[in-house]
Order: sequence, then C-alpha cells, then structure tokens
Amino acid sequence: MRASGILLPVSSLPSRFGIGCFSAEAYEFVDQLVRAGQRYWQILPLGPTGYGDSPYQSFSTFAGNPYFIDLEAFVKAGYLEESECEACDWGSNESYVDYEKIYKSRFVLLRKAFEKSNCEADAEYQKFVKTNAAWLEDYSLYMAIKDSLGGISWIEWPAELKNRDQAALDEAGKKLSREVAFYRFQQFWFFKQWTELKAYANDKGVEIIGDVPIYVAFDSADAWAQPELFQFNEENLPVGVAGCPPDAFSATGQLWGNPLYDWEYHKKTGYAWWTLRMANCMKLYDVVRIDHFRGFDEYYSIPYGDKTAEFGHWEKGPGIELFQTLEKNLGKLNVIAEDLGLLTDSVVELVEESGFPGMKVLQFAFDENEDSPYLPHRYERNCIVYTGTHDNETTRGWFRNLSQHDRNFAKAYVGCEGRHETAAVWSMIRAAMASVADRCVVPVQDYLCLGNEARINEPSTLGDNWKWRIKKGQLTEKTLEKIYKMTKIYGRIVKKEPLKNEAVDKADV
Repeated sequence: MRASGILLPVSSLPSRFGIGCFSAEAYEFVDQLVRAGQRYWQILPLGPTGYGDSPYQSFSTFAGNPYFIDLEAFVKAGYLEESECEACDWGSNESYVDYEKIYKSRFVLLRKAFEKSNCEADAEYQKFVKTNAAWLEDYSLYMAIKDSLGGISWIEWPAELKNRDQAALDEAGKKLSREVAFYRFQQFWFFKQWTELKAYANDKGVEIIGDVPIYVAFDSADAWAQPELFQFNEENLPVGVAGCPPDAFSATGQLWGNPLYDWEYHKKTGYAWWTLRMANCMKLYDVVRIDHFRGFDEYYSIPYGDKTAEFGHWEKGPGIELFQTLEKNLGKLNVIAEDLGLLTDSVVELVEESGFPGMKVLQFAFDENEDSPYLPHRYERNCIVYTGTHDNETTRGWFRNLSQHDRNFAKAYVGCEGRHETAAVWSMIRAAMASVADRCVVPVQDYLCLGNEARINEPSTLGDNWKWRIKKGQLTEKTLEKIYKMTKIYGRIVKKEPLKNEAVDKADV
C-alpha cells in the first residue's frame, strides 16, 4: 500500500521547556500529519542519552529518555508549580537544544515531582514496576549507583559493584533505595505519556516508525547487568568493539565503540534477549527500523583500545536464523532494514530472504557514474524512499554542496527547471513521492527547505549534533496543504481528511 510520512525526532519538536517532549506540541504535530495526508511519523531512538547526547548511545536498551516527559502534566497533577518550570534556564535559542542546561534543570524538576507524587501508593505505578521488572530494576540501580559515583562508566566502579557481587548490590540497593525509586518514577511517567501519545496517533490513522540501534552502548545497564550477552573477557572488558572500516568518507573508518554480541551465546538461549527486545519495540512502535542491518550478516570487529577503525576484521553474524526465530516467537515483524552503504552479495541475500523492505536515499543517487541503485527508476516496490535521513545533510544543504556535474545531473533527472534552491528541494521530494516505492519518508527540514543549519547529525563528529528543533508555527498550513496535494497526486493518501483549503494552486506543488 502506497503511503508517506515525515521524519521528525521527538527532541526536535517545539515545546516550552528547552527540548521536544510528549507535550501538547507533539499532539499538534500528529494533527498536522493528518492534515497533510501522512500515514507515518518516523522518530529516532527514545532511550536515555549520555555523553554526546546521541540517541544511538543509550544508557539502556529498554528505558525511555526522561527529557521527553511532559512537565506540564506534572503542573496539572499538582506535582510542580508553573513558576518552578518557568524559572529554569532552558537556553536562549529556541531552534537548538542546550543539553547542558536541560540536564541541570530537568532532573531538579523531576525530583521535585517525584517527592510530591507519592507514586509508590499508585496501583498503576505498582503494576508498571512489576510488569517491567526484568529490565527496570537493573536500570534503576545502575543509574543510582552511577549518580552516586559522579557519573563514571561502570567499568570504573569498585570491583564488587562492577562485577555484580550480590552482597555489594544488596547493600547499594538499600543505601540508594530512594534514588532507585526516583528512576522507576521517571520510567513510569515516560511510558505512560508515550503510550497515550502513540494511542492518539494511532486513533488518527498515524503509525509510528521507531528506530532501533543494532548495538547497545558500552556504558549501559545492559552491558553491566548481562555481560554474558557480549564479547567480554574475564575482566568484563570487550575483546572487540563495533565500527566501520575505512572508506571514501573516512580514511581511518568509524570507531563506534559499542560492545559486540556473543552470537553463540544468544543462539544457545534461543535468542531470548533479542526476543524480549523486539517484543518491547513492537509495543513502543508500529514499524521498527533496524539500524545497520548488515551487521546481522557480517559485523566489523575492532580490537578494544584501538584509537581508529583501521585494523578491524569481519566476523559472521547470526544471519536469517535470528529473524526466523523472532518471527516464530513474536509473529510477523513489521521491520524496515537499514541496508545503506557498501553491500556484499550476502547482505543483499539476507535482506531479500527476510522480506523486509530496504531503504533508498535519494541524495545517494546522483554521482559521476550516473548508474546508482538509488536512482528511482531502479527501485522495486518493496522499499522505503527518503530524500535524506538524520545522518545526511538537509536536501537544500546537500544540493548547495554538490559538484557542478552532479548538480546538473540531479536537476536534469528530477526535472528541476527553477533556479532557486527551494525548487530543487521540492523537485527531489516530488521524485521520491512519484517513485514506485511503497513508502516515502521526508525529513521535515526538507519540507521547510532549510539548509544545513537544520542538520540533525554529522557522523563521526561531536558537539553540534542532535540539537536542531523546529519552531512553533514554522510548519504552516500552506505547507501542509502543499504536502497534502503532492501526496494525493502520487497516490499516497491512505485516509482522506479535510483541509482548511484543499484548492492549492498547481504552481505551489
């Protein structure tokens, strides 16, 4: 079924308190998706973030980011005063998240709300704690211990805590019981609010595409609580870590640093942890995009301690057996395979055997050989096309930085006759929408024709990523109508919804 959607991270929503969250603005964005005729809202991972603020380096595979909790709900509940929220310094630029100020302000307010809430007496809270005990207890204790030790990684903790000596864990649990409860409280409210927002979207005919990193962070509750899942030595240090080899984009490769899975152990357990993980994802999202899908066929192993990714080697992954087991345990999986980059024949075979749609990024299509598999005339229906992703330049920024040859080829291919860069952006969107791909997702920055000041992430860099936010009112009714008209023209409207003014001049599309 042909459909389309918009990519916008939760953190990039407008809100009153420094970062996008599950506030009224999130519900308004769902309404905007409906008015624009969109079926999907694609987001980035929802886990709690640490150093570098990357949602792909989370303190937990299962926990949610407390930054996304709507503080206004606490005001309505009487847990916070409006003045307490307004008194905090959330940063001076509404277009960018100031993570340092968010960190210093939000946890103070969350703690005040926790102390007033008396959540332990709430039957709904008690049910949540019991239902999610398999991951919640480890995560809450991990974060409490981490805070008590100044935020250092678990690998630097005292040996008895690092290695999970039971007596030491029991003592820490008693000593830090209030902190452990504070982290349970955060997770209860995160999942309560997210569940309500997702239900609202689903009732409106909007489905959520969630993003699942293939790996977990080394500094995470998962690695600390279940070291047997990973390629660790007797000292709980990784044997190898994840990354990508050197290529045309990086002479030394990409060193991600995530611990690698012990796939033999996972196989022996019937992929129990992966089953639990995917079951959780299927509750959180309607469609699951799995990042770095090629890692299930072969993964790149870099010796732990190396400063670059130059001296890694390839190892075999679990292959199709993992997904066959997951479907046997969980039923049909609604998955998108992130199959970008240099693909071997075996990776292509894995994607085909799985039946999952792969990804096509239009920005990758226009290069000197003019025969890229990302050119729309080479697509098959079972794929999802993007103008760009969170890792790319915005389409306007990309077009501006193209070589003259590639720019000319792109303009000729998409039929762009206008001189202005916005004409090129809309021509790219049109090419994606018109393609045979079953689904089309466009980052909201492209619909707004923004430059690289609105880029979400530049891989292998630190400091300026994951910060961009859309301003309140920036996505106008005129733009929504223009999106709706193009979506309708190319047969991607799933459910007709009335617009304020459906009669859009053809020159606007």
